[in-house]
Amino acid sequence: MIPSTLDDRHTVIPSTPLARRSKTLSASLGLGEKLFASSEERRFADAIEVGLEKVEEGLLREVSFADDMADVTSRYLLEAGGKRIRPVLTLLTAQLGDGAIDDVITAAQAVEITHLASLYHDDVMDEAEMRRGVPSAQSVWGNSVAILTGDLLFARASKLVASLGERAIKLQADTFERLCLGQLHETLGPRPGDDPVEHYLQVLADKTGSLIAAAAQMGVIFSNACDEYAEPVVAFGEKIGVAFQLVDDVIDLSEPDAETGKPQGTDLRSGVATLPLLYLRREALTDPAAAALLERIERTVGEAEGVDGANGEPDPIREAEFAAAVAELRAHPVTERTYDEARRWADDAVAGLASLPAGPVKKALTKFAEAVVDRSR
Repeated sequence: MIPSTLDDRHTVIPSTPLARRSKTLSASLGLGEKLFASSEERRFADAIEVGLEKVEEGLLREVSFADDMADVTSRYLLEAGGKRIRPVLTLLTAQLGDGAIDDVITAAQAVEITHLASLYHDDVMDEAEMRRGVPSAQSVWGNSVAILTGDLLFARASKLVASLGERAIKLQADTFERLCLGQLHETLGPRPGDDPVEHYLQVLADKTGSLIAAAAQMGVIFSNACDEYAEPVVAFGEKIGVAFQLVDDVIDLSEPDAETGKPQGTDLRSGVATLPLLYLRREALTDPAAAALLERIERTVGEAEGVDGANGEPDPIREAEFAAAVAELRAHPVTERTYDEARRWADDAVAGLASLPAGPVKKALTKFAEAVVDRSR
């Protein structure tokens, strides 16, 4: 349990106890009793749950530091929650081999800590105010502490990976390289002559898809499953990662999320050109109505920057104008087109599983893909 404060300057939000929600979590990924009817399939689901409990215990241990400040900051986002999608995928694909053996548990912990570290850096890059329903680390402690905390977590993940051998080290390094390139390309934007939509999809593949693919691949490798299973689960992971982020683009335009604390239009406010906005920019070249909507969105975002109302709160009039523009974008056909694109990526991900043996692993991955695209419905 992390302390509620270190001193007046290092205040943190008290966390909820780690009575982890693995049953709910697994059900959300398609591993619940309603999906699996046979005794064999129920044993499969139970194995995932038991493995996830071991991963969760290990995460608390691995992100603990002797230094008081590092211990608080590194556990901050872990204690705040998270879906644990990546370790669950590692545990799931491990069922193609020897199951959740010790090396699989270690790999699942490493991939989740890598993801956790990336969140600290992402929030600095994006100037995010909230993460997982609490103020972002950089909002609490500043950019330098958030960046250094991410670095500490990357170092801890690297130690775990090193214990798994050279193949794991190379996989981690390749994945980390893609994470950095994805962030770099997002920051710089498309070059002259690049298609903005294709550029954006590649960023998603690098920033999100690569780590999900690595999580799935680690389950195959470290459970001693057949090597031929690696290629389909890697392709699945990368494509479902893109689908996941595209659905997030749609969700970003929804009403404020009470659970995550993420306000409506967060990405638009941050200047992130999500797929609905990219599609709208295309249409604005020939459609006056689309051009007018695009102008309203850009104008209201620009006017809202640095403008506060009474008591330091956002100006309610400008907030209402922005909310109206976001709602119009949500109802515009470009948003449905984004959802359709997410569905296409998810369908392609499932189609790539054809070479996997029939059984609960393929069934769960298929259900997971369906759950990903249904989140905005």
